[in-house]
Amino acid sequence: MSNKQIKVTLVRSLAKRLPNHQDCVRGLGLKRVYQTVTLSATPEVMGMIRKVDFMLKVEEV
Repeated sequence: MSNKQIKVTLVRSLAKRLPNHQDCVRGLGLKRVYQTVTLSATPEVMGMIRKVDFMLKVEEV
């Protein structure tokens, strides 16, 4: 596994989104718009990000 870190920011609201999209965003540790978290770039995390990429801003750290 790589030790690559990524910074994920929620840029769109969770209101009126599909329940499984809301679950993915919450699983990433995001609750509010413009909240940012730093995560390891594991395959599991990257899959969750790909599912809701239209709501997120992703940067490498």
